[in-house]
Amino acid sequence: MADTGKKNDLINSSMSLGDHLEELRVRIILALFGLAIAVVICMFFGKFIISFIERPYFIALGPDARLQSLAPADGFISYMNIAMISGAVLASPWIFYQMWMFISAGLYPNERRWVYMIVPFSVILFVAGVLLFLLFIAPVTLKFLVMFNKEVLGIESNFTFKNYILFITGMMLAFGAGFQTPIVIFFLNKFGLLSLQAIRKSRKFVILGIVVLAAAITPGSDLFSLFSLAIPLYLLFEFGVLLCYFSERKKRRNKEINLQLND
Repeated sequence: MADTGKKNDLINSSMSLGDHLEELRVRIILALFGLAIAVVICMFFGKFIISFIERPYFIALGPDARLQSLAPADGFISYMNIAMISGAVLASPWIFYQMWMFISAGLYPNERRWVYMIVPFSVILFVAGVLLFLLFIAPVTLKFLVMFNKEVLGIESNFTFKNYILFITGMMLAFGAGFQTPIVIFFLNKFGLLSLQAIRKSRKFVILGIVVLAAAITPGSDLFSLFSLAIPLYLLFEFGVLLCYFSERKKRRNKEINLQLND
């Protein structure tokens, strides 16, 4: 009976290359449609979103500080960028759902239940990464940069609206994407692509990779931003390892119970 079930799973999960491409096309269209709706909504609430994003700036430079625009179109372009990024955050549950549904199309039916469980977890981690940076990391980072400019270089900090928005939104996305680390590790282990022993042995390479990635994403002169991203990424890696450990322990326990029942 077990062999028959596996054969049925294999038949039900088999898809041709054309089917996979068609599934990908449909999921991309649905994700973009949801993103477009979210972007339009965020365009109507752009001023409120900007006020929220400017909060770290005023904490660092004081309530009387003002962002500058050096080119005629800077304000409009930045406004649209904010609407796009905010729309991506707002539509993230829908986008992640479409992404994981595409992945689940190539899995066995008994494996797809993990996808349904992981979608809300993935969204929560993404939003948590965005909010962690915006509410806690960004104010401290900006204070450090302003202090460095004044005390070390002897210059005043007058950020432009465009550059500030690019910095903040870029780091928001970097933190949100980085917080997906434990999910990626768990899936690689769950489906047999990476063993727990291999994950543990790769720690030193993971640390090096995290530092290099954080250095590429964050401004090169800002060590605080680098470590503020690298440290959470490493902790999330360890969280992913912990998830794999509990998953394998549960698997071993179930095997022992089945052996005892068979005996």
